[in-house]
Amino acid sequence: MSPAATPGQTIGPFYGYALPFPDGDRLVPLSHPQAVRLHGRVLDGEGRPVPDALLEIWQADADGAVAREPGSLRRDGWTFTGWGRTPTDDTGRYAFTTVVPGAADHRAPFIAMTVFARGLLNRLFTRVYLPVPGADLTHDPLLASLPPDRRDTLVATPDATGFVFDVILQGDRETVFLTHG
Repeated sequence: MSPAATPGQTIGPFYGYALPFPDGDRLVPLSHPQAVRLHGRVLDGEGRPVPDALLEIWQADADGAVAREPGSLRRDGWTFTGWGRTPTDDTGRYAFTTVVPGAADHRAPFIAMTVFARGLLNRLFTRVYLPVPGADLTHDPLLASLPPDRRDTLVATPDATGFVFDVILQGDRETVFLTHG
């Protein structure tokens, strides 16, 4: 007989204080010629900002290669580690400086995102798809598996500096969250 599964522990509200590290939001320097900004807000089900969430992203580089370098916390201004971490501010806003990931394995380019926040028993996993020229979002296996009215919750919106992606934790416009197994 195997033991019953138990829920994760609530951790909380100290993500933004205890876990960020210097330049964790910069996967590339601001001066990088291909630098773009991925930014947005984390909102609860009533549209209120979540001021103490923590976001992590993982992504391929501009050529679609996944970084294999050790030391993801290292920010030397040259090495692309493909990983970043940043807290939300008092208004629920976050921002990363990164590059548009190249498509890998015939999938549309995306950034994997994890959300940690007070009140969550476990972290949440989602994807951020970037609508860039040449990206075929209609044939991506994950997006194609979703009901048409839910797909846009995973697609960022272009703006003057890069892309906007709001994470909505619950409600009618809840971001699609994935299981990680």
